[in-house]
Amino acid sequence: MYKRAQIWGAVVFMFMSFGVLELSDSAEIDWTVIKQFDIGSKPLDVAASDDGQMVFVLTKREIVVYSPDKNSIFKRIPLDQEFDKIEYSTRGSLLVLTSSTLNTLKVIRVDQIYPIDISGLAFKGPGNASVTIAVFDDYQ
Repeated sequence: MYKRAQIWGAVVFMFMSFGVLELSDSAEIDWTVIKQFDIGSKPLDVAASDDGQMVFVLTKREIVVYSPDKNSIFKRIPLDQEFDKIEYSTRGSLLVLTSSTLNTLKVIRVDQIYPIDISGLAFKGPGNASVTIAVFDDYQ
């Protein structure tokens, strides 16, 4: 990670040296507020999945999960103790929570579950089985 930062620093320095990249006081920026939510309690930390599908907001006793695609809060994950930092790890889709006051670490795997409507389709076995295997064999 440190080596990568050094390389990027050298690249930026080279661009600035040759006049390709200029930092100017007259540069403009533009922004648009998409939505603002009242999440019900004080946010302590924020983490986002790499694909941008989920934003996790850590509060005192829960994690509020926001979906930019749906532009809404779609899940609240209750916590059994207080944490003050949250990180998202792409390896294994993990949320890593830490508490500096309690000296604890908690790792939560985040899996997205997508409902598949199989009503009216042919199937083998009981209709109320706890596991259903859907086969999409009509694709070429």
